[in-house]
Amino acid sequence: MNIQAHACIGGKSVGEDIRKLENGVHVVSGTPGRVCDMIKRRTLRTRAIKLLILDESDEMLSRGFKDQIYDVYRHLPPELQVCLISATLPHEILEMTSKFMTDPIRILVKRDELTLEGIKQFFVAVEREEWKFDTLCDLYDTLTITQAVIFCNTKRKVDWLTEKMRSNNFTVSSMHGDMPQKERDAIMAEFRDGAT
Repeated sequence: MNIQAHACIGGKSVGEDIRKLENGVHVVSGTPGRVCDMIKRRTLRTRAIKLLILDESDEMLSRGFKDQIYDVYRHLPPELQVCLISATLPHEILEMTSKFMTDPIRILVKRDELTLEGIKQFFVAVEREEWKFDTLCDLYDTLTITQAVIFCNTKRKVDWLTEKMRSNNFTVSSMHGDMPQKERDAIMAEFRDGAT
């Protein structure tokens, strides 16, 4: 089976998106804004679309993509199957299911089934902000870690933590939404290859 796929993501070449879509693809993955743009340019033809998957829809709504998601949906065939994936079920998600779906089936995953096999997750409640870095270093010293992903709640914190870890001789890369897509792709490739 030869399936053609393309990612329509903001920050990447519009020309490349147009070229790929005009050549024909079976699967399109993308950010709401870019997908909407490709539909409006009539480069992404919606007539044959059978399935719309909205992954991390709660996150997309919290980041202000609601209008773009609704705009994309408006251009799709009425017999479309919709799959909405969300870590939480806020009011906006339930509202979206009522607009996009007919008799939706809810599949709820138990908390203890959310952890991937072979991946350890840690949460340490630290009373004071200034103790976090030392706690992280203690965790690294205690465990045998070849690679780790650390999530921060702000872009500024990502940059601060990266510099702090580098100054303590950790091999580290950082990534956040203010970085160009090309740079983020390169960082992900390094991580997959085990370089960081």
